[in-house]
Amino acid sequence: MPIIKSAKKRVKVANKAAVRNSKTKRSLKTAVKSFSKALGAKDKKTALKALDKVQSELDKAAKKGVLHKNKVARKKAQAARAAKAAAGVTKASPAKAPKAKVAAKPKAAAKPAAKKAPAKKAVPAKKPAAAKKPAAKKTTKK
Repeated sequence: MPIIKSAKKRVKVANKAAVRNSKTKRSLKTAVKSFSKALGAKDKKTALKALDKVQSELDKAAKKGVLHKNKVARKKAQAARAAKAAAGVTKASPAKAPKAKVAAKPKAAAKPAAKKAPAKKAVPAKKPAAAKKPAAKKTTKK
């Protein structure tokens, strides 16, 4: 048991942080487990929701410093890859439906482009110069 006051405080702070970190880790583990179950069931809707939840929990863990940002990026990519391989589920296209082609807009009649003058930079107004005081007379004591 620490004797010095600052060491006692560090023990208390470390315990609080450990509790906070374990809560974050626990919520992350439950999200990953529910994601795995959703992939096993091959239900696209729940798998997509579970993928969102896993990625959100990973981001929270990175923000709180529980996991390193590169590990979080790797885990998010693995989860997305697993979802895509298992059920064809991705955030961009949950059903992998082909994208509808949008007709190109007809171009307006070509107008001669008028060249614009380059925008002038706004110059900050100068502060008025304060009137200079005359130099103080030097007096010498005799």
